[in-house]
Amino acid sequence: MSPRRSPGSAGEPTFTERARREQLVACTIELIASRGYPAASLSAIAERAGLSKAAVLYHFGSKDKLTRAAFEHVVSRFAAHVRERVAAAPDPRAAIVAYVRAMVGYQQAHRSHVRVITETLLDDAGGTRLKTPGGHAATGRLDGLVELLVAGQQAGVCREFAPRVVALAVGGAIDGVVAAWLSDPDLDLDAAADELVEFTLRAIDA
Repeated sequence: MSPRRSPGSAGEPTFTERARREQLVACTIELIASRGYPAASLSAIAERAGLSKAAVLYHFGSKDKLTRAAFEHVVSRFAAHVRERVAAAPDPRAAIVAYVRAMVGYQQAHRSHVRVITETLLDDAGGTRLKTPGGHAATGRLDGLVELLVAGQQAGVCREFAPRVVALAVGGAIDGVVAAWLSDPDLDLDAAADELVEFTLRAIDA
C-alpha cells in the first residue's frame, strides 16, 4: 500500500516518505563507498534498507535517480562545508587559504563521500574516464575558486593571472593529493594540506 499524503499537500512528500528517502540515500552512499557503483544495485540497496525493491522504485523510480540523489546529497554537503569555512575568513587571501584547507579537510573526514563522487563521475571499470567531460567542474567547485581568486586580485593581494587557469591548477593539485591519499592512507594529509596552501600562495601572491 502506498503511503497516504495529507490533504492539500499538493504532492509534497510526507514526513515518513522524506525519512524513507533519506534512509535509501544513506544506504546507497554506504554501498557505493564500500563496494563500488556497479555493486549498488536496486536489490542490494533494498536489502540494506530492509525494504522491497518495489518500495525503492516507489520512492526513486530507478537506480539512476537514486544514485543521482546520493551524489547530490554528498556534493551539497561538501559545498556547504567549504562555503562556511570561506565565509568565516577575515580577508580575500585568507578565504583562498580557507578554501584549500576546507577542500582537503572535508574529504579527509568524509572518505565515503569522496568515493561516491568519484564512482558517480567515472564511467569505465578502470576509473579513468569521466561520464561527462568536465564533470568535476560541473559541481560548481571551480567557479567558486575562480570567484575567490578574482576577489583577491580586486583587493590587490593577488598578482595578475588568468583566474580560471590558476583555479584549474590549484584544483588539480588538490585532486591529485587526495587521490594519492585514497590509494595510500599512510600519506600525511595534514602535512600535504600545508604544502598545498604554500603552493597556492606562491602561485597567487602579489
